[in-house]
Amino acid sequence: MRRTARTPRTSRKKRSSLANRAIAASAALILGGGGLVAVNVYASAGEGPSGSPPTTRAQNTGRQMSTIDCPDAGNELPDVPEQARPEVDRELAAMDTQITDAYRQFADRKEQISRDPGLAENAVLGPLRNKRTASLDRIGIAIGRVGERPAGIEGLAGCSLRADDSASGNPGGDAGDGGNSSNGGDGGSGDGGQDDGQGQDQGQNQGQGDDQGQGDNQGQGDNQGQGDDQGQGDDEGNGQDPGQGQGGQGGNGPEPSDFVDIQSVQPNVQRPRQRRGASRGTFTTDCGRNENGKFNPDNVIVAPGVSNGAHHMHDYIGNQANDAFASDDDLANGATTCRNQGDRSTYYWPVLRLQNGQDEADVNADGGGKDQNVGEIQTPSQVTLKFVGSPVSRVTAMPRFLRIITGDAKAFTNGDANANASWSCTGFEDRQLKDKYPICPEGSQVVRTFAFQNCWDGQNTDSANHRTHVAFAQPNGRCPNGFRAVPQLVQRIVYDVPPGPGFAVDSFPEQLHKPITDHGDFINVFDQRLMKKMVRCINDGRRCR
Repeated sequence: MRRTARTPRTSRKKRSSLANRAIAASAALILGGGGLVAVNVYASAGEGPSGSPPTTRAQNTGRQMSTIDCPDAGNELPDVPEQARPEVDRELAAMDTQITDAYRQFADRKEQISRDPGLAENAVLGPLRNKRTASLDRIGIAIGRVGERPAGIEGLAGCSLRADDSASGNPGGDAGDGGNSSNGGDGGSGDGGQDDGQGQDQGQNQGQGDDQGQGDNQGQGDNQGQGDDQGQGDDEGNGQDPGQGQGGQGGNGPEPSDFVDIQSVQPNVQRPRQRRGASRGTFTTDCGRNENGKFNPDNVIVAPGVSNGAHHMHDYIGNQANDAFASDDDLANGATTCRNQGDRSTYYWPVLRLQNGQDEADVNADGGGKDQNVGEIQTPSQVTLKFVGSPVSRVTAMPRFLRIITGDAKAFTNGDANANASWSCTGFEDRQLKDKYPICPEGSQVVRTFAFQNCWDGQNTDSANHRTHVAFAQPNGRCPNGFRAVPQLVQRIVYDVPPGPGFAVDSFPEQLHKPITDHGDFINVFDQRLMKKMVRCINDGRRCR
């Protein structure tokens, strides 16, 4: 999808007192009594009970089930023979669609299910389990043709309903907590090799903070979401009707409790100590802000050859040939929005929308309204792409076509093992949020930051789960054994949006637009000359563009 070029949508208006009262009222309804909590429904791939018979009783009176929680089969298949990967990727994409369809069934029947929990098994969880069983069997057959069939794969078929803990006033909302279960697998919390000592809070702030206010030193804020002062003013008088009282977009999230006043968050960024031998330079590439409006709901890394593989819309800058069917040759020959034509890399992330009742061209399209992603897509006011070095060593060149995904689009249900969301506000970037959207004061803009993995296994440009070929540095700044330091991409994306609730990232519909699901994707298509220049600049301690 390509939107006709137009004036960037960066609307900011003062919050009206009427909007404040509306949000307060909706928050009272959502947090309020009698168990009549508004429903957010969504499908997840994460932590759930394993091997238990179908259960249809509500486990906690007064808790409204909000979404569907399924083990993430992709994270449970770290080793897939190269020959089997295309078929496995297609089946994994089909399983995502199955969850999306089941979520729609659940959303359509949520009131009936709240009165008759047994309906969940008969109408939603049972049919979903049968479809997943068939897909998992096909995955097993595909792998078994060229290698050893994975044992116990059938245990990943079952899913459960779960509550959105944050909707009932509980901070955080840990994954896997929920109600009706149906043979859920063991949870597939899916560390994907990313949390083996180098998880999200380590290695994410390496070398940042050169010229962006308080620095782009992202990823720390695990203590966020405490200030439960959410819900102050959702719609800034924009005429929003985002379904408050049902949570964001007509029951699909986010909740007012998913927002926190950035001024209530304590500084939490820790910069790694630079040691002797550190590579202190930076290399910045300018690829624009997607002013020309290139969007699609594909993900060529995770679901190659599958249209709408992401079930949410992506912003694209850099390479303009990127869609589900793009080959390495297509990317190598594609046009680029980058000022330096030696950078044909592709940089993409979920769009941010205002939930203001304004329809986009994708309102009836896959990835847009059909997948519960509605509202006015926002063009960033600023995008910075900076590559930084290692605090303890020199860096080596990335291989061409190296693929890196940072963060987890299913983190709400998977848990935070692979989450790498980092939200803040200009002027407050020493305070980073992982599982909350920031409410920024007047004059401050919303900031999303992605600090990508900075260690490479020296052999592979991708892996079966798209994670284990790269890693974050360990707390001491060194790469894990068998990995080498490469330039670390740090993306900083700024939005001029009205303060307070009323915006959200696109997500899988079952992920309820939670801030923790934010993620970024990168494929390196630098030419050899420019990559060598980047490495020299970083290792020599220079700042280059």
